[in-house]
Amino acid sequence: MSALGTLWAKTNGLPMGKKIFSTLYSQKAPYFATIHATVTELRPNYAELQLPKRRSVQNHIGTVHAIALCNGAEMAMGALAEVTVPSDKRWIPKGMSIAYTAKADSDITVIAETDPEQWQNDGDLDVRVKAVTTAGTVCFEGVIKLWISSKKK
Repeated sequence: MSALGTLWAKTNGLPMGKKIFSTLYSQKAPYFATIHATVTELRPNYAELQLPKRRSVQNHIGTVHAIALCNGAEMAMGALAEVTVPSDKRWIPKGMSIAYTAKADSDITVIAETDPEQWQNDGDLDVRVKAVTTAGTVCFEGVIKLWISSKKK
């Protein structure tokens, strides 16, 4: 199990465990801390987090800023990748293609998903990401492309 998976297993059942996990995970890439997100579900091929709508992530029209949504997608994707990547492989982000489909006018749930068979071969791997408002409206969807390669022996 990855270090992040072990941390999730240790903290998830504790009081405030998801918040503790999210705070510690945010230290891995400090820009994650700027969105104050909480990872609410994490397992191989799936990660979900809550991104609260607060002044620090809003744009000039009072909705959650596009880059805050991208940070949330990166945070969810990174957690998913860490607990999913086979131990003989490694990953690195290669690109992101996103569509903003509606106003992000509330707290946001960000979801990242893959399929198990995607991790079998080296090369490009598409992580599906989306952001959903509290009303259930998808306000952001797209793909984060990873490069998967075998570790040197």
